[in-house]
Amino acid sequence: MTRKYFGTDGVRGVANEKPLDPETVVRLGMAVGSLFANGRRARVVIGKDTRLSGYMIEQALTAGFLSVGLDVFLLGPVPTPGVAMLTRSLRADLGVMISASHNPYQDNGIKFFDPNGEKLSDEQEKRIEVLLESDLSRYAAKNDNLGRAKRIEDAQARYIEFVKRSIPRHFKLDGLRVVIDCANGAAYKIAPMALWELGAEVYAIGVEPNGLNINAGCGSTDIGQLQQKVHEHRADIGIALDGDADRVLVVDEKGQVVDGDQILALIATHMKARGQLQGDGVVATIMSNLGLERYLQSQGLKLHRAQVGDRYVAQMMREKGCNVGGEQSGHIILTDYNSTGDGLIAALQLLAAVREQGKTVSEACHLFEPVPQVMENVRYAGGRPLENAAVQRAIAEAEKELEGWGRLVIRPSGTEPVIRIMVEGDDEHRIRQIAQNLAGVLRRKAA
Repeated sequence: MTRKYFGTDGVRGVANEKPLDPETVVRLGMAVGSLFANGRRARVVIGKDTRLSGYMIEQALTAGFLSVGLDVFLLGPVPTPGVAMLTRSLRADLGVMISASHNPYQDNGIKFFDPNGEKLSDEQEKRIEVLLESDLSRYAAKNDNLGRAKRIEDAQARYIEFVKRSIPRHFKLDGLRVVIDCANGAAYKIAPMALWELGAEVYAIGVEPNGLNINAGCGSTDIGQLQQKVHEHRADIGIALDGDADRVLVVDEKGQVVDGDQILALIATHMKARGQLQGDGVVATIMSNLGLERYLQSQGLKLHRAQVGDRYVAQMMREKGCNVGGEQSGHIILTDYNSTGDGLIAALQLLAAVREQGKTVSEACHLFEPVPQVMENVRYAGGRPLENAAVQRAIAEAEKELEGWGRLVIRPSGTEPVIRIMVEGDDEHRIRQIAQNLAGVLRRKAA
């Protein structure tokens, strides 16, 4: 079954256009609510980031849930990992986050969590899609069984305390100068407050959301301003979150970027030294750098690779018994603390490791030299260009050439009609040629 509504991370699109127009969102609330109704008074929690369209989507979802008899707890602006945590804390049957993560304000999305605070499975999403195409009126509650809505006023404070409990009670950030970029997003109050309460000297940017400026020239996808502020304030570290704060990147005191692969390497080896690492390895994705894999091998650890998408990382973590996983983009999942990617918790675990080692961020966080990677994106009008015989021959030839010294990842995007090509290897000139050759074959066959 080809999925019509769900992509790699929930339902996503341009706000006020299908599938994120009010009518479809109401139906989505009814469909999901009917799936999770369990014969008693089911509960759903709804959080959102700071996009202007969040108000509209929140109200439409609420109407859909109430109409099928679910009670709704409204959290207001709170990070995605906060929704996962509060779903568990409030004993809810379902959690919902309204966000398009690192995308611009015009986009929005809806992510769903089960009672354990984990992303829905492919099978559950397929069942929801079937319900969306059916007559939903049969699930409508009788008048006396309609749901009720309630706003949770202290959601942000609850999440701050939860985040602080992820590190030892004695751990403090006294004397540490931190620049935090909240992307004008969901963590714009929470992240600076948590760092300040732990004793850091905090300089906050990206904390003036107006509904239209989320991720605009700030956050983990645009860290130029953060690098500048680290230099201006002579900070020890810069921390960049994205719009819903489920991913994090770091800038060291020299202005150098620390990506998700380096963060995974530091946290994993720190936890191994403390006897806390489970599964003898780390779960990353097919996009993580070969340098990470080689470094972990040198430390006696395995790297398990999952499909792109944090829910696939989380799924493989459960299968392999690992408690550390993530993506190069900065989704870091530490299941000892939360069930999904949590940018603020990952940042605190990184700081705890740096402080315990008595090193600077630049000394502690650059553990391996990344292998050169080349990326190419090829747009296509339709069909399945990867199944073309000439394309498959070109892929086979490239894989044969890279054997023993490099890697090829070629896949369709989950959010747009684009084939993504990633080639990595020790010879940068050669991998660039391989990537360009593959892109040329694909463009000819995808036209």
